[in-house]
Amino acid sequence: MPGMNTQLIELRALAAKAENRRTETGIPRVAMVQGAIPEHMLAAVYDPMINLILQGSKSMTVGDRTLRYDPATYFVMSIELPAVGTVHPAATGEPYLAVSLTLDPTVLATLLNDLPEPAGRYEHDAGFSVAAVTPELMDAWLRMLRLMGNPEAIAALAPVYEREILYRVLQGPHGWMLREIAAPDTAMARVSQAIQWIRRDFAEPIRVEALAQKAAMSVSAFHRHFKAVTNLSPLQYQKRVRLLQARTLMVASAKNVTSAAFEVGYESATQFSRDYARAFGLPPARDAARILGESRGPKAN
Repeated sequence: MPGMNTQLIELRALAAKAENRRTETGIPRVAMVQGAIPEHMLAAVYDPMINLILQGSKSMTVGDRTLRYDPATYFVMSIELPAVGTVHPAATGEPYLAVSLTLDPTVLATLLNDLPEPAGRYEHDAGFSVAAVTPELMDAWLRMLRLMGNPEAIAALAPVYEREILYRVLQGPHGWMLREIAAPDTAMARVSQAIQWIRRDFAEPIRVEALAQKAAMSVSAFHRHFKAVTNLSPLQYQKRVRLLQARTLMVASAKNVTSAAFEVGYESATQFSRDYARAFGLPPARDAARILGESRGPKAN
């Protein structure tokens, strides 16, 4: 197997056509991105994924916890989380470059059925973390990305390489995360289900008691598990989703502040503006104007 530096050089060449937004590769669930991504696009509810940095670095903030990772590490997010990302070029000036694999619970469950049960179970841990990359994991990614140049082989080989990438992560320090989300009776799986309920009805008031009951947990256990997995309380999670959706409404649909506030479930435009400024650093109207201005006329690098 070639050394990790050699692997990294080839991976960078394979992903060199990525744009400064999510760029599809033609391989199911595999995407790439390169360069300075607009800051507002990095504040989003992220899908469960494995993210490998090929150049530069990235920081991800969920709640009050920030993780930073670079080509020596990979990032695992096992559930849908509202996060704020920041990307940085390499110290030598080359642009940020990364590839990601969106997690498919069905693929994971099928793989786990073919593997022996682990010795122990883990709970009460966050649903996102960073781990050191290995040559074996890098090699599986290499074979996956080489398929971009051999599209007729994608249908036959991409599922094999996807299983290998997942298997390598399962062998690593955060493999427990993938096991937890693929098993229906774990605390993480129940929190993941609760997240689906919150996201589906984010504009409606939520009662933690009702969520706990649906998740078949006591209120205290549900709150504890939810906070451990997401680094947010259920109400904080809902607030982040509402604010992100309001930002999209103002930027993509030209909604005014009051309309956006009410549409995402706020009863007070004043409270909305306060929460929004706390989350994004500017009052809503000014923030939306800034984003629109940047998208119309990007500054030269």
